[in-house]
This record gives sequence, C-alpha cells and structure tokens, in this order.
Amino acid sequence: MSTFNASGLLPRELVRLDARVADKAEAIRQATGLLTAAGCVRPAFEASMLRREAAADTFLGKGIAIPHGMVDERELIQRDGIAVLQVRDGVDWNPGQRAHLVVAIAARSDAHIGILRRLTRLMADDARLAMLARTDDPDALIRALAGVEIAPDEADAPAEDFARRFDWVVDYPSGLHARPATEWAETARRFAARVRVRHGAEAADARNLIALLQLGLRCGDTVTVSADGPDAADALATLRIVLAGLSAREKADAEKAERKRRAAAGAWQPPGAAEVVAGVGASPGLAIGRLHRLHAGPMVVPDEPVDLVEAADRLHGALARARDELRAVADDTRRRLGAADAAIFRAQAELLNDPALITLASQHLVEGHGVAWAWHTAVEDTAGRLASLGNAVLAGRATDLRDVGHRVLAQIDPALARPAAAEVPAGSILVAEDLTPSDTAGLDAERVVGIVTAQGGPTSHTAILARTLGLPAVVGAGAALAALEAGAPAIVDGSGGRLFLAPSDADLESARAWIAAEEARRAQAAEARALPARTRDGHTVSIGANINLADQAAFAIAQGAEGVGLMRTEFLFLERGETPSEEDQYQAYKAMADALQGRPLVIRALDIGGDKQVAHLELPREENPFLGVRGARLLLRRPELLVPQIRALYRAGRDGAPISVMFPMITSAAELLALRETCERIREELQAPKLPLGIMIEVPSAALLAADLAQHADFFSIGTNDLTQYTLAIDRQNPVLAPEADSLHPAVLRLIGLTVQGAHMHGRWVGVCGGLAGDPHGAALLAGLGVDELSMTPRDIPAVKERLRAAELPALQALARQALAAPDAAAVRALADGGEGA
Repeated sequence: MSTFNASGLLPRELVRLDARVADKAEAIRQATGLLTAAGCVRPAFEASMLRREAAADTFLGKGIAIPHGMVDERELIQRDGIAVLQVRDGVDWNPGQRAHLVVAIAARSDAHIGILRRLTRLMADDARLAMLARTDDPDALIRALAGVEIAPDEADAPAEDFARRFDWVVDYPSGLHARPATEWAETARRFAARVRVRHGAEAADARNLIALLQLGLRCGDTVTVSADGPDAADALATLRIVLAGLSAREKADAEKAERKRRAAAGAWQPPGAAEVVAGVGASPGLAIGRLHRLHAGPMVVPDEPVDLVEAADRLHGALARARDELRAVADDTRRRLGAADAAIFRAQAELLNDPALITLASQHLVEGHGVAWAWHTAVEDTAGRLASLGNAVLAGRATDLRDVGHRVLAQIDPALARPAAAEVPAGSILVAEDLTPSDTAGLDAERVVGIVTAQGGPTSHTAILARTLGLPAVVGAGAALAALEAGAPAIVDGSGGRLFLAPSDADLESARAWIAAEEARRAQAAEARALPARTRDGHTVSIGANINLADQAAFAIAQGAEGVGLMRTEFLFLERGETPSEEDQYQAYKAMADALQGRPLVIRALDIGGDKQVAHLELPREENPFLGVRGARLLLRRPELLVPQIRALYRAGRDGAPISVMFPMITSAAELLALRETCERIREELQAPKLPLGIMIEVPSAALLAADLAQHADFFSIGTNDLTQYTLAIDRQNPVLAPEADSLHPAVLRLIGLTVQGAHMHGRWVGVCGGLAGDPHGAALLAGLGVDELSMTPRDIPAVKERLRAAELPALQALARQALAAPDAAAVRALADGGEGA
C-alpha cells in the first residue's frame, strides 16, 4: 500500500487549478502530462489510463474521479505520484457523472483496502469539497489529499507473456484450488514485479486469488508464468520453487483421499427397493437417521446510510476484525482437524484481500448506501458471477465468499450475525441447500450422523471438512431434496452418493449390521488409542492434546489423549472483538477442567504477537514482530492483560481444577521471576492453592540456560515450531523457506537434548507441544532424548502411541544419538526408514 502525502508525491507542480478540458479524454491527457513531466510515468501511461476507463468505473462519486492505469502495465510507472486537476466547470465522466476534481494516480504498489480511508473524509465534507472545486490555493488541495491511500483496481490481464518467463505443468492431482492458489498469490505479492500466469488464451494477475482460480487449472494443464520489473528474476525463481514445492503436499493429500476412498469401496446395497435420491459421494460412510432440514432463507440486509467517514471506518474495521477471527478459526481448526483443513479458512481470509470486491463495496458507500448493504451487495454480486461460470471449483469459492461475507456482516452489525442454529436432534441427517465451511466445521458430530446438500461438489471445502469430521455426506443431490419430509427416517450412504428414503425393516437391519461391523472395527482401534504410550520394556511417555475449547475435549480423549498439554488462551482473545473479562476467562478454564474430568490441564498464558495479532489490543506495529514484544515480554508490559488472566487461573485452581500454568517466550530468569512474583501475590490475595508454574522453551537462549531456569520453573514445555524458526533463522510463514524450517534439524534436536538434561538435573519434567510431537518419527526421537510428555493435535495421537508402543527405550535412545550426530534434517528423516524396529 502506498501512502500518498504532501511531501514528495503531490508537489505543487502536480496540481493544476482551473483546468480547461473538453472531455474526459482531455482531462486524462493533461493529468498524464503532469505526471510525465514530473518523471512519474512514461508517456504511454495515457493510453493505459484510457484502457482502464474502458475496463472499470473510476468515478468515485461527489465530483471526484480517480483515473489510473492498467494493473498489468505498471512498468509504465517510474515512481509513485498523484496529479490533481481542478475542473471548476466540471467534466462529464460517465453519463450522469460530472467530475470537478480529477485525482490521477500512478501507483506501483499492490492493491489493498485503503481506497476510501482519506478520500471519504474529504467527500463527507460537502462544504470543503465545494471550496476545493473553486480554490485558488494549490496548498489547500495538497493539505486535503495528504495521506490519501489509493489502491488501483485489478483488471483482466491480456493473454500475453512478459519477457522473463517459465513454463510449468500443473501436477496437483486436484488442480489449482483455493489452498495452493492462496500460496501462489501470497508469494507474488512479496515482489514489486508484475507477475502473470497464463493458460492458453486466459491470463491472471498472480496476486489475485480469484483471478487465479478463474483460470480453472486442472492437473496436466501447462501454464506460463512471466514477470516484469526490477525483481522479476527473483520473483520467478521464488515462484518456481513454491509451485513445484507444493506438489509433494498436494500429491500426499490426494493419495490420502484415495486411500480413504478405497477403504470405503464396496458401498452398502439395500436388500429392498427403497426410494433413492442420487447425488455425489463427498464423505464416505453409512448412517441411519431422521431428516432434519436447515432453512437458510434469503438474507435481508437493510440499507441504512451513515456518515461517509464513519461508513469507511466501519467497513475497514469490520474487515480487520474478520481477518483476526478467521486466523483464530484457522488456528483452532489446525489444532482440532489438522493443517490441511485449517488452510481452508486461511484461503477464505485471502478472499477479503480481493481489491475488486473492496472497491465495489466502496463505490456503493460513496453512492450513499449503508455499510452492511454495500458490503453484502458487493459480495453477492461477486459470488453470483463466480457461481455462474459453470466451474465447480469457482462455485465452491462462491460459497466460501458468501461464508466470509457473513463474517464481515456480523462485524459490521452484530444483529446481522447468522442466528445460532436451534439444537439439532440426536441422530439427524442434515438436509440443506448448501452448507458453508463455517457451518460444517461447527457441527456437533455427536448429534449429526450425516449430511445431504442440494448443491456443492466433492472437492468443496464443506466436503473436505465433512470427511475430516467423519460424517457421511452426499452433495449435489439437486431439487429433489426440497420435497423431503422433515423427521422422516432415511439412510445416507456417503460412499455411494445416495440417500435412501422410507427404508424397509430389512433395509434398516442390513444397514445396522453394516454399521455395527464398522463400529466394531473402530472400537478395536479406539481400544488401542486408549492404551498408554508404553514401550515394550515398560517406559511410559505421557500423551496430551493441544486444544483450545472445552467442547473439543471429548474428541481429544476419544483419540487417546490423557489430558491437555496445551490450552492456548489467545483463542479467547482472537475470537471476539474485545478483551475477555476475568470472569469470561475463569468460566473457560473451569469448563475445560470439568470436561477433562480430573485429567491434567496445562494452560499457556496469553501468547500474542509474532503471527498472532489482535486488533482490539492495539499492539504496536513492528518491523519484525517475531523478534518484538510478544509472549512474556508483552505480559510484563501490559499488566491489564496479565493480572485478570492470572486471577482467573487461580480461581479455577481454587475450585480444584488440576491446572498447570506456563508462560511463553521466556528468554531469561529475570522474566520468569517477575512473573512468579505476580502470581504469588495474586495467589495470596485469592487464598488459592499453589499451581505448577512452567515455561515454554522457544528460543535458543532458554534452551542453553535450561539448567539455570529449572531452578525457578516447575516444568518445561518445548515449542518446537518457534524453537526451529529461531534456531535456523527461518520465518516459518515464508512460503519459500518454510519447507526448510524442519524441526528434525540436528541443531534443534541438540537444543532439545540440552533442555532435557537441564530440567532433569533439578527433577523437572519436560514436554513438547510443538508440531514435532505429532510426527511418529519425531515422537520416537523425542522419547529417546528423554522427553517426558508429548502433546499434539488430537488426530495425531493414535499413530504416535502406536509408534512408541512398538519400540524399546534403548533402541529409541540409540536412534536419538544417531540423529544428534546427523549432518542435516534430511539425514535425520532418513533414519525413519531404518528405525522401524526401534
């Protein structure tokens, strides 16, 4: 985003008062002349601006037009600048639109949501606008436009390549869908160069997620990726790595899905002649239940105009809060269901960055419409266009867009939030026109036995989530669902893509036998999950789950969790628009303890900063937030955050909850002692029992000082994700370097070994709650290094327990010694092939 201000971008020579123009083309010619004379653009920029006028409406409203060039012709811009023509008599811009101020923009920066922030403040002041349209003082215009943020619209790129390019054959089995496309777009935006992806005669700006998806790329399609600009070579080199680097993940995901499909092959066949509604199998399994219809109905959004400045601020604020909420949902989904499903909500957040969508909503605001109406209309128009293109992938993105659009609506006006669904009767087969990913992720799998929708496809995000939740699902069943009787018995076959109506007694008996056989198989697996992670020679490693909310505890326990090794309290802050009160936090901690029924519970104090930002906390923006005020550093500087949380924790402990508290991002004993002092003071005030106080080992300094820190900490929990990024100096969010941020790097393992030695020297236990704990090979190495407890995403627990139960401790210790002596992470991973007997 470029911030246009009076210092440099709008000198006096770029302001022309009382310009005489015959028409819009003449206005654009004069404005381009000013920008060219100032060295901002090349002469050909005039033609680019005229092409933009043919592609999009640049009349913002209230007598202001913002002509600018085509996004794909940014090479014509030599430096950012603004030229302002004051046309006192006005010039016809479009039929019925007359411009008095022409703000011509030359911007190389990436499009973003700041298009209204300053201009709307100006447009809300009619008297000032009238004055600016007549003033003889160029400084008045300069002052009025100081700080304007402008974001050019994206436009369809001509199907031509830039000089620097490479060809690549899409080898993603499911083609280019939202999750890998999100990473393409995020990578392209890191560079100033214009990057274009072309398939045949169609091309897209690589920064624009929707444009990429509209290419409809399938496995086997050839694309040409080209770039132009000062860092074009770097952009292409990076994109080549990212595009190819995602292949392994996409193929692994496809293979996993295929294994599930093969496992579900041989769909059940009813012995009778039950009526069948045919659809597409989206999630395997068989279930008997009663039909329960979900009525969404058309949404009526009132058009309630407000002051234009307030409107712009409310829209920007709602978008920011929705992004925060989606980050929280993605984080929670990753903890419960895994990284692949969490990426669904990350892709949804990317939809909120689409410049065309934001600009369309902004234009509605300028036309005098209300914030909610403007946003809802922009979303519906955009989603409607996607859904009408006859492409299943794009239709799925239309559903995602409407889903995320509803999140923003709820932030604009809580009264427009989707009402909480009435409690679904136990044993329900949900029947709906469609379900959004948010709807599906929030389903109570204890009450819902299956899903049938009229719309959707097997590759939709809703279908992916249904498979993860283990719910049989049929999608694309069409209009026949509208005539179904609510409450009627039915059988849903997610493997064969069928819904059987009015099943006979013989049908029901056969289905029950089929389901019983499947349940017996699952029960056998559950028995194994419930067994402790005890090696063949009797060494036991405690196994916990990383979850955020009490209602996730039952699933974690069913997967074999013996407690919660990490409750991440920042979710309480991320999921709402205000800081939770002490009482809110107390209730959350107590609910989690109650759900665990006496099992151990490790709660991490607020860990905000780095990749987790919360708008309502008003944290300072930092150049490198991972090296800034985060974790314990923030808590020590913000007692209004620390004290209520500690009070809530001790209150829950006073009620008998078996809570241990750990503090994140500790780098020195002084930080820990200061936190312990606060805890002890609050404990005495509340007359609460002592709680074990531990620390996260996330930075090399803490690992190196483990023996010293263990004198003051009751336990350690190693966050391998952060420890890896700080040890290897790799930002784990960097899509290019992320694959190299491997926690199996010998340097990371040696720091873990030092941590265990230092802790055991003082009789302290050590856990690992980072991603490495959920990797069976990583878990084996950690056990060999002496780690006492492993905590992970619930779905990872069965495989980790199975790996440890198949081993003996001396073999695990030998495996760990080999890993510590290995030259790199690849060599450590290779040990897995030869270490199965360990």
